[in-house]
Amino acid sequence: MAKGYWVSCYRSIRNTEALAGYAELAGPAITAAGGRFLARGGRVEAREAGVAERTVIVEFDSFDTAVATYESDAYKAALAILGDAVEREIRIVEGFDG
Repeated sequence: MAKGYWVSCYRSIRNTEALAGYAELAGPAITAAGGRFLARGGRVEAREAGVAERTVIVEFDSFDTAVATYESDAYKAALAILGDAVEREIRIVEGFDG
C-alpha cells in the first residue's frame, strides 16, 4: 500500500505565537495518527515559483490516513488556534508504490 504525505509550504508567517500554539496541538494530533515528520522547519532553497519559507513534510502509512488526520477533530483544534497567522499551501499526496 502506498504511503500518504502532507507537504506544507508556508508563503508567510504573520504570527509566530499562534504558529507555536498550533504546533503544540498539531504535533500530537499528527503523531497519534501515526504521522512521522520527515522535514520540519529546516533549511529551504526555493526554486522556480517557490518561496523560501518554512516547509514541513509528514509521512503517513496511507493516503487515507493522511486525509483522515487532516479532517480529525484533534487537528481541527490546532487549525482553530492557527487561524490566519500564516499563509501556506498543504497538499496531501499519495506516494509511489512501485
